[in-house]
Amino acid sequence: MVKLEKIDGSKVELEIEVEAEKLADALNQAYKKVVKNISLPGFRKGKVPRPVLESRFGPEILYEDALEILVPEAYDKAVKETGIEPLESPQIDLIQMEKGKPVIFKAVVDVKPEVKLGEYRGIPVTQEIREVAEVDVENRLSQLQEQHATLHVVEEGAVEEGDLAVIDFTGCYIDGEPFDGGTAEGYSLEIGSGMFIDNFEEQLVGMKPGEEKDVKVTFPENYHEERLAGKQAVFKVKLNEIKRKELPELNDDFAKEISEFDTLAELKDDILNKLKEQEEQHAKTLVENKIIEQVAAAAEVELPDVLVEREIDRQLNEMEQYLRMQGLTLEKFLETAQKSLDDLREQHRPEAEKRVKANLVLDAIIAKEGIAATDEEIEERIKKFAESYNQDVQVIKDYFAAQGQLDVIRQEIQFRKAIDFLVAEAQITTEIVSVQNQD
Repeated sequence: MVKLEKIDGSKVELEIEVEAEKLADALNQAYKKVVKNISLPGFRKGKVPRPVLESRFGPEILYEDALEILVPEAYDKAVKETGIEPLESPQIDLIQMEKGKPVIFKAVVDVKPEVKLGEYRGIPVTQEIREVAEVDVENRLSQLQEQHATLHVVEEGAVEEGDLAVIDFTGCYIDGEPFDGGTAEGYSLEIGSGMFIDNFEEQLVGMKPGEEKDVKVTFPENYHEERLAGKQAVFKVKLNEIKRKELPELNDDFAKEISEFDTLAELKDDILNKLKEQEEQHAKTLVENKIIEQVAAAAEVELPDVLVEREIDRQLNEMEQYLRMQGLTLEKFLETAQKSLDDLREQHRPEAEKRVKANLVLDAIIAKEGIAATDEEIEERIKKFAESYNQDVQVIKDYFAAQGQLDVIRQEIQFRKAIDFLVAEAQITTEIVSVQNQD
């Protein structure tokens, strides 16, 4: 027998009763397990009769193991009977457990909340597609020139903006005392990159190889190293060498060298087409987000704390991975930003709540519209994974199954179908935004 009561937010309490007969069976199984490790005078290890065992240690010696047998099965059955969708493991509270009587326990758990959908068909939305202009193509060509530039040593002349200055430097406070970490030899600094503190790089402009100079700076008040924050310092700099970029000429030879095209005109056409595709994809993503935001705003749902906290965890994990790629740690970032981990979690909470609500609303639409991921679609997704990692399809499938990822793949496909459904049903007005109309 099961009684369900909603207690707070998305939490429910199940009061579950298990028949006395099942308790007797569970106690018998528990005895067989426990007795294996029991030794008493006059009995061989593992051969102590149950009445003797219970008389010596009390019947409670079997209760814990019996509960481990009874509770999971009874809880799973109760979940199916009530139709709830638990979001985490339940908190169990034992109410009654005595020989000859039913076992009664309560399970408190967060469940997937009910979503009251608003209007989700025919959502009016404007899709803006930015017009790709000739200047965009030229900017992309300039980037390619920069990527394929060569450096040559400037034998005569002075440092200019954009040069790579190879320098030795020693940093000292105004009183002449050197500080740790302020010294380097043969350091390559791109002038204008902003890698050093304000006004450092500008003071190197005009220097010639072999020249030495005192560069005076003031560290920002919010500088990540507290010992230097707000302090004035002098860097004794020696310029060893100047390296200047030499850009390749934009012609057919350049196109042949960096692409599969024979002419610059063909390369430009390819860049134009790719930029148009990027703008269209960007516009498509934006309009999808607008539709989801409107549909989510029209729905009513109580957000479970457990889902919001999980989403915050996911966002912080992504952030930590990104920081590692930049050679930083989350701890260092927090120290520099002068924030605590709790501050960062609260900063991410609004976006987490927004994503959780959107996902719950999409789930509700999937259920209402009967949207499903077929086995063929799942197989196709696994096949693409296998191809991208150059692995056997069955190997990837077995791996996903072992990691419990097949349901994740199924959900991703259903989400994609739900979004496509909303877009197909929406009233989309497309506007081409020209370069002249952009801010």
